[in-house]
This record gives sequence, C-alpha cells and structure tokens, in this order.
Amino acid sequence: MKKNHHHHENNTHHGADKKHEGHHDHHRMMIADFRKRFWISLALSLPIVLLSPMIQQWLGMNWQFTGSRYVLFALSCIVYFYGGWPFLRGLFDELKDRSPGMMALIAMAISVAFFYSAATTFGLPGKSFYWELATLIVIMLLGHWIEMRSVLGASKALELLVSMMPAEAHRVEGADVVDISLEDLNAGDTILVKPGEKVPADGIVIEGESYLNESMLTGESTPVKKALDQKVIGGSLNGNGSLKVKVEHTGKDSYLNKVITMVQEAQQTKSKMQNLSNRAAKWLTYIALTAGVAALFIWLALGHDFVYALERMVTVMVISCPHALGLAIPLVVAISTSVSARNGLLIRNRTAFEQSRKITALVFDKTGTLTKGEFGVARYESLQEGLDKDEMLGLAGALERESEHPIAVGIVQKIKSLGIELPPAENFQAITGKGVQAKVKGKNIKVVSPGYLREEKIEVSENAFGSKAETVVFVLIDEKPAGFIALADAVRPESSEAIKTFRNNQIKVFMATGDNERVAKAVSEELGLDGYYAEILPHEKVEIVKKLQARGEFVAMTGDGVNDAPALAQADVGIAVGSGTDVAAETADIILVNSNPKDIAKLILFGKATYRKMIQNLAWATAYNVVAIPLAMGALYFAGFVLSPAVGAVLMSLSTVIVAVNAQLLRKVLD
Repeated sequence: MKKNHHHHENNTHHGADKKHEGHHDHHRMMIADFRKRFWISLALSLPIVLLSPMIQQWLGMNWQFTGSRYVLFALSCIVYFYGGWPFLRGLFDELKDRSPGMMALIAMAISVAFFYSAATTFGLPGKSFYWELATLIVIMLLGHWIEMRSVLGASKALELLVSMMPAEAHRVEGADVVDISLEDLNAGDTILVKPGEKVPADGIVIEGESYLNESMLTGESTPVKKALDQKVIGGSLNGNGSLKVKVEHTGKDSYLNKVITMVQEAQQTKSKMQNLSNRAAKWLTYIALTAGVAALFIWLALGHDFVYALERMVTVMVISCPHALGLAIPLVVAISTSVSARNGLLIRNRTAFEQSRKITALVFDKTGTLTKGEFGVARYESLQEGLDKDEMLGLAGALERESEHPIAVGIVQKIKSLGIELPPAENFQAITGKGVQAKVKGKNIKVVSPGYLREEKIEVSENAFGSKAETVVFVLIDEKPAGFIALADAVRPESSEAIKTFRNNQIKVFMATGDNERVAKAVSEELGLDGYYAEILPHEKVEIVKKLQARGEFVAMTGDGVNDAPALAQADVGIAVGSGTDVAAETADIILVNSNPKDIAKLILFGKATYRKMIQNLAWATAYNVVAIPLAMGALYFAGFVLSPAVGAVLMSLSTVIVAVNAQLLRKVLD
C-alpha cells in the first residue's frame, strides 16, 4: 500500500480543504475496498480449507468427490486474483520504482504458491497448498486493513484542525449583517460572531465581550476572556457573548492554517528513525530472496524432492515480509505530531523533537516564561502626612498614562482596577533615564527611579526598598518624597513544578534575562535554578548557548522567537514561546502555543517516550524476522518442526498489531 502523505498546495483555505477531504475520501475508499476483499476472501477460504486433502487428513474425513479438486482450483483462482489483487498491483508499482519491498514479497509468495498448486491440480506430482494461499491472502488483507485504519486515525488530527473553521461568516455592512462564505472574507472586514459559534478568522475585538474556548488550538482548557482590542483566533469557540471583530488574517495566513502547515511539515520531514526502517525493509527483501533460493537448493541437495524444497522456498518468501516494519515508525511519527499539536506543542522539525531526549541544559529567557512577563503593582505607600495613598497613585498615573513603559503600564492597570480618577497633567517631559515629570493641579510632580534620589541626595526610609525582586519608583511633589510604588514581575505558579521535572530528568536550568542583577538573582533563588545571567542583551544569548555547548551540554533554548532568533538557531533544540499567534517563529524547531514552562517539561518527556516507542517498534519488527526466516528454511527440521506459511502469516499479523497498539499507547503519555 502506498502511503500518500498530505501535500497541500498553498491555495485558499477552501481549496486546500477540498483537497484534504479528497485525500481522505480516497483513503476511506481504499479501506472499504480492503474490507470487502477481506470478507469475500474469508468466505471463499472456508470451503477451500475444508476441501484441502491435507486438512481432511488431519480431521480424518474424506470429502473428495469427482472434480472436487477443480472446485478447489476455481475458488482459489478467485481468492488469488480478487483477494490478491492489491498485492499484485503493489508489486508492479514497486518494480516500476525499482525498489522491491513489502508488496513484491507478498505478491511473489502468493504467486509461487498459486501457480505451483495449479500445476499440481493439472498433473504435476506433488501436493497442492491452496489453503495456505487462501489463509495467507486473508491474513494479509486483514493486516493491511488494520494498518490503513490506524494511519487514517493519525491523519484525523489534521482533519479535525481543518474542520475547525466554520463555512461562513456574518459580515457587518453598515446596519446590515450579511452571511458570506469564508473565501469571500477579506482582511479589514468587520464580522459578527454570535454566541456559541466558531470564530471564522483571526482578528481584533472592536465591540462586545465574551469568553472564548481556545483549547483545540492551545491545549488550554479554561475559556479566555476577550474584550475590546484583544486578539481572537479563527477556529476558537465563542461563549455566550456576542462579538464584533475586525478581521486581520484569513485563509492561509491564519493561525490555524499555519498550525496545519506545520503539522504537515513535521509529518513530512523524515525523521532519522524513518531512514533506518526503510533501510531495514530493503535489506530484509534481499535476505528473503536469497534465503528462499538458498532453501530451495539446500533441500534439493539434501535429496528431498522438488515439491518439498519448493514449499520451503515459498514459506521463506511468505514469512519474511515484516509488515510491522513498514508501520513501526510512520505510526509513531503521525501520532506524536498530532497529539503534540493538540497539546499546544507545534513540532516543526522532527529530528530536533527526537533529539529532545538528549537535552542536558535548558536556557530560559525569563520574561513571560518563568515569570508572567508583566509588571504588577506589588505595594504602594504614601510618605506624606495627609496624602491618601490612592491619591498618590493617581498622581503617578496622571504622568504615566501616555507611556508604553512596562512600569507605566503596570501602574495604569492598577489604577484602572481600583477605579481611581486621573487628574489631567500638563508640560509633560521625560527626565532622561530617570523618570518623568509634569504639572498636575499646579504642583510639580515627578515619578523617578531610586537612582534619581541618590543623585539629588533625597532621603527616604529604608522600608520603601522591600524585596530584591521588586522595582521601586518614587513619587515626588515639588522635590519632596510623597510616596513609593513597588512593582514586581510575578513568578508563574507553574514554574517551580516544571523546574522539579527538569531536575528529576537531570537537566540543568539557566536563566538569561535583560533584567537587572537583583531581580534575576531573586527569581533564580525562588525557583532554585542552576544559574542565571543578568542584564543580557539579545545578541549575548548566543554566547551563553555556545559556552554551555563547549562544556559538552546538549542545549535547549527557549525564547520568544523574535529577538532570540540567533540563540534559538544556535541551540541544539530551539523552542519558541509564542503568545500563540506568532506561530511562524522561523528559527525555532518547536513552538509552544502557551508560554507555560510546564509545556517544555511535557515536551521533553514526550520526546523521550516517542523515541522509546520507535526503538521498541523497530526492535519488535526486525526480531520477528530473525526468528522466522531460519525456522521457515527448516532450521529445526531435525526436531520435527518446520514453520508453515499459514502459521508464519499469523505470527506476522500479530507482530503488526503489536506495533500498532504500541504506537497508540503514546496517546496516554500526555494525558
């Protein structure tokens, strides 16, 4: 069976969609075809088995009747040509590609068996083995049917992703809402997303608020609140609010499509393991042919008749098709890629993913991964008699409301959440590197860093400086300290758990951050890291990675993909932490949809599990042959045991099923 992997052309979403469905329908038809051939061949095999002289001998019956052997021949004809057709066709394909493989082996075995038996029916001395032929074909059909179903199961994950987009959108045109099909939607359109509907495209909320379920895209099960100016991702499910959204990306630029393309790229980048299994299959083909011919000559040389020698040859050829081998790696690849995608791990480079088991050192870019990446007001106090601390905060906010600086954003957020009114400010100006100043209510107000106080020799009480991880700013009214505001970037609750997992897996954890020494040290101590690098500029991260590599570490770097690109590329495994929507982090091997450090722990454990499964499957598939071929050649003949084709076929199907089930067990790892 040729596995046709999905190749999408980059056409519009729906074109790709139809192509995708086409591929799956084709796959389904093939499965149905195998199923039909299997049942019909099975039904015909029963009379074949009962009419076979050898079976009758075993049962001590004699159901011979005039012409019974011709009935046997006729039934076997149907089974060979109808049941065996997929294999005969496969043989032709493989010879055309000049790469003999599974199909060539099966086709050769059943053809030898059929033509040999036919000859005995029409006069050649010797016993026929129609029943082996029939059972072999039935079992092969069953194996292929199971195999195709499991392969389909793996590509269903992609199908699920594709089907997440709704077919149409409600476009807002003035006062009217018009239903249009998805391909007519353009960036810049305004659409209405009703409660319970899927979001048809990536965009920004311009009206309304609601909770959206993005779990299929990010693996995050809690619904996310979306309000004015927030991004929504096409394919996520709207809760019970109504939203108006301005469309940003449609079709192939959408987040979802990028994810799909990535999952496909990953399924197509051949993993190192895959080459291994292809080489193994080819060698086994040559070994089987050689062993088959050798068996024929050895048994003839030992004085056995041609019939017996031929049967050995056929048996060897029949038994040495290791289906399990063809299935061993592709199944694991397909399942691991789709399970990862559903858990918010997008694998772009299979090889790097398989290498993730070797990671010995992790370098985190602190902001947004180990910590929440946003400054929040931790404490604030007034330092003047009669000045209310909220009023003091309001004065600071009046100055900070225009600024994009993280500290300013933190202060303004706090004020919003407390509902404090902001007085107007005028003559706003920045004090270079030290803060800002303006006139508010006729007073000269400054919001400054501790450095400014030191320079101007302004005294404040020690308790204002608090903990190491905080950044403190001071509010001055006419050059007198009026209050302080302490801000901190809170450590994520998941970080410490993740660090424990890395510890248990002998992985050292380092942090490289642009923050000052004090903050870096505090975070590092709180989490118990193996080391930290503070006040690092983006280009210096590459040096850190190189230094660790020079010490013999296998380094994974996690960063936000934009300014950390060089370091991600330098690292052995580059993990980009997206806010989800920047999927196209070009330099990373693996993209985490959520910035959760626990996902990195998951990734490494899953990488290990995937690798284990691949090795197990390869070992299982090849070990079977090591045992089966000599037995089929007759290695235990003196002990009265010779492997018959039918028993060989049963064993082989069994090994195929074991490999398939083993691959499916991967699904349990991330749950």
